[in-house]
Amino acid sequence: MVTNVMECKGVNKVFQGDGISTYALQDINVRFEEGELVAIVGPSGSGKSTLLSLLGALDLPTDGEILYGDSSIIKLNQKNLADFRFENIGFIFQQFHLLPTLTAIENVMSPLFSRKVSYDKKERAENLLIQVGLEDKFNSLPAQLSGGEQQRVAIARALVHEPSWLLADEPTGNLDTDTGEIIFNRLTTLNKEKGCGVIYVTHDHELASRADRIVEMKNGKIISDTRSEVHA
Repeated sequence: MVTNVMECKGVNKVFQGDGISTYALQDINVRFEEGELVAIVGPSGSGKSTLLSLLGALDLPTDGEILYGDSSIIKLNQKNLADFRFENIGFIFQQFHLLPTLTAIENVMSPLFSRKVSYDKKERAENLLIQVGLEDKFNSLPAQLSGGEQQRVAIARALVHEPSWLLADEPTGNLDTDTGEIIFNRLTTLNKEKGCGVIYVTHDHELASRADRIVEMKNGKIISDTRSEVHA
């Protein structure tokens, strides 16, 4: 499956509750090209995180298509969908979602535990932790790490199988300014050096302005899609 281009065609996401239908996304049509650095902005409840979850195959649309290359992921069964995520998507959550009983290196290796891969799992995890500046934290548990260190472990985990796309939901939202800057610089370095497409949700307009492209959402719709002035 070709995965260097992502596209939403007529995507809607509807949540049902108490007899009420709530449209989280309405008629989303958007295309992301190989190696782009894209910011998704908008007020709370605008559909940003929902869109990111659909792009990352963590959820499926109510209707419409999500294409990677010419292939629609909504036609995949659960096993093939899980395999697709493993091979192509790295997801970074605002809340880190590290496993509390595993060390930093074990958390990075965790997506690989049930997988057969062609490389040494521990060596790959060690190299990634070194790249994010945690060479002295291999055996530390999440509770022994600062918020910024936990987020760096989460980034290393997302990159362990070298995905085509890195999706980040408010990756600096729980961090102080200086630590957030370190995290964002790591994402942009990966984008430029590895050619990994990066799409990140943020409320920080200064952070958004540093992307190649800014997609703005409101009430479940895309209301603008522009190149950043810095990169235009």
